[in-house]
Amino acid sequence: MAAITGVVITLNEADNIEACLASLQRVCDELIVVDSKSHDDTVARAERFGARVIHQPYLGDGPQKNVGPRAASHRWVLSLDADERLADEAVAAIQALDLDAGSHDGYALRRRNFIGSRWVRHCGWYPDYCIRLYDRDRTEFSDSRQHASVQARHPKRLDADLEHYSFTNLGELFSKASGRFSNRAAKIMYLKGKRANALSPAVHGANAFMRKYLFQRGFLGGLDGLSVALSAAVNAYLKYAKLLEFQRDATVRDAEDFDRIW
Repeated sequence: MAAITGVVITLNEADNIEACLASLQRVCDELIVVDSKSHDDTVARAERFGARVIHQPYLGDGPQKNVGPRAASHRWVLSLDADERLADEAVAAIQALDLDAGSHDGYALRRRNFIGSRWVRHCGWYPDYCIRLYDRDRTEFSDSRQHASVQARHPKRLDADLEHYSFTNLGELFSKASGRFSNRAAKIMYLKGKRANALSPAVHGANAFMRKYLFQRGFLGGLDGLSVALSAAVNAYLKYAKLLEFQRDATVRDAEDFDRIW
């Protein structure tokens, strides 16, 4: 098995970082944490775990995720978010790879997204393939400041899962959608020069709900499926409403820190 560097970006992830690093340690020879000025115990816990910590003010999703790999000792990088864990079959699948002999520059895992301990299989939340293991000499994350992905040209999908514990409960699902997620998206859109009109929030909110609940079969997921669809609608509505507010209200716009995206 080729040597692999595990990389995680963090901001106040003290509750997650040790479990994430323990997961990475099952297949990685080196651990790197790129921290964005955490004010909790994240850095101390990562260092106690043996990870090398790089202190880097947040640059946006893609640029931030490229910091650690550029400092890695190994070609192959396994990048996880702090709330992600390798399932047992993912560990076995990675251990079975002959990375140096293969022609692939990246490997994708299916991602199981959870609300609490409940795995949500609908709403486009599964299989949700994402490239997490890749050759840093041949590819890297895109420069996108939101929802960046590895730009591998010859990836392969592995028959294995990654577990993603992003929401502890339904309340957090809605609070993140209405708060940090929509704020970040609105800021990024404004900085890119995108503009909204009076119909944009309602149109995008309705489209998001229809896509999640009907086209991606959220109705089969019971309350969790309905909740995911509604939270997607809230997120879409608010990010365009906030974008419109930035356009129309100089007081709100001037009070916002557009350098702070996280």
